Amino acid sequence: MSKPRKKQGNPDFRHRVSCPAPTTQEIESRLIELVTPGTFANLKDVKDKQRNLRRRSPPSASRVLTLPVMAAIVLSLVYRQINYLTDVLRCLEVEGLLWVEAICVSRQALSQRLESLPAHLFIKLFEQVIERLAAKKSKNEIAPLWASVAEEFSTVWIADASTLEAVKKHLGQLQQKTGAVLGGKMLMVVEAFSHRPVAAFFDADAKRNETKWWQEITQGLPVGGLLITDMGFYGFEWFDSLTEARKYVLTRQKAKVRYQVVRCLSSSSHYKDEIIQMGLNHTDPCRYPMRQVSVLWSKTWYHYLTNVLDPQQLSPQQVCDLYRRRWKIEDAFLLTKRLLGLSYLWVGGINGVQMQVYATWIFYAVLNDLSADVAIALQQPIERISVEMVFRSLYFFHRALLQNPQLQLIPWLVEHQRSMGLVKAVRQRHRRNAATSLDIWASALT
Repeated sequence: MSKPRKKQGNPDFRHRVSCPAPTTQEIESRLIELVTPGTFANLKDVKDKQRNLRRRSPPSASRVLTLPVMAAIVLSLVYRQINYLTDVLRCLEVEGLLWVEAICVSRQALSQRLESLPAHLFIKLFEQVIERLAAKKSKNEIAPLWASVAEEFSTVWIADASTLEAVKKHLGQLQQKTGAVLGGKMLMVVEAFSHRPVAAFFDADAKRNETKWWQEITQGLPVGGLLITDMGFYGFEWFDSLTEARKYVLTRQKAKVRYQVVRCLSSSSHYKDEIIQMGLNHTDPCRYPMRQVSVLWSKTWYHYLTNVLDPQQLSPQQVCDLYRRRWKIEDAFLLTKRLLGLSYLWVGGINGVQMQVYATWIFYAVLNDLSADVAIALQQPIERISVEMVFRSLYFFHRALLQNPQLQLIPWLVEHQRSMGLVKAVRQRHRRNAATSLDIWASALT
């Protein structure tokens, strides 16, 4: 029998433990409003799903850890930054969580329930939350700069995929695998101007190619909608299907794609706007013409591709500026992974990982909705509001609330927005890039 490996490094810095964050009445009120008892009733309308749910779980666990209780536990793990299942069970026993009163549950029962409760219930829960948040959509969330674009398209979405971190290997069959076992891959779609999550997809295969999500994205995108993606979704077949469905896409052009210029719409020393035909000498060419907008930035030409052929519907400048907004979804991945803890997976089973993914995006949607209300109160565009600092300021609001129970979150954030750092500063490189962009398009007009 081999000896256990001795841990290396200074034990004082080996393991950092943090306490659960305090509760926030405003956040819990929003979660309770979006996730009501009626929501859970709608999710369990199929009897055979209920029978399978009971059959796969120990009787005692299924009676105590029902779907509402599990939703409260998993959402609390995210919004209160609880790093361990043991800690969340302590909170559940001492104070209760969200809409669940204090109860005592064993760690083993919770671990088994994370593996047995069907993850598709959390997917449905996420979808219902998104629908309710979309119903309260405000016109104020679209900046005047993008008002004309919003009028031309039924919706403007951004889509991208991200690989999850490694899962725990000390549970179940993962012990037999060598090397890191990644948690899977998720695809996220957010609204371009409000950053509100629109849809989320998960696959246990961490190496899944983005092109395999073509059908799901095409079905979800409304007619007349515009989707902004990176080159991972590139494909002639997909471009043709979107064009036939009267749906639009904006992406980067690949460097080695051969094409023929059909017509030059406009050009200058720093940009070109052309209608092209792609797939020359290709067995399956692109059947419909596409539009390529090329911009000289510093000493490099950048090429953007879209099936919006009319420059009156989407100008060359709007093509370039819209694609730059694609990086907003990278901010969403950064916040969910680093700030909300999605880079740390609690369990070793794919079912539990999937539940964590959708619970994290549910809370991100609520946090984004709160940040939108802060933006309206401060009369600032949503992209100037730091979602991270809004989240971190909840702790300080909790401390202030202990001294003055009459305080309200939004007015308090407005009052302390400077010390809390809620409004992002405009960096020098952003000013420089904006000035360069103005010079490029000013020369195009002349």
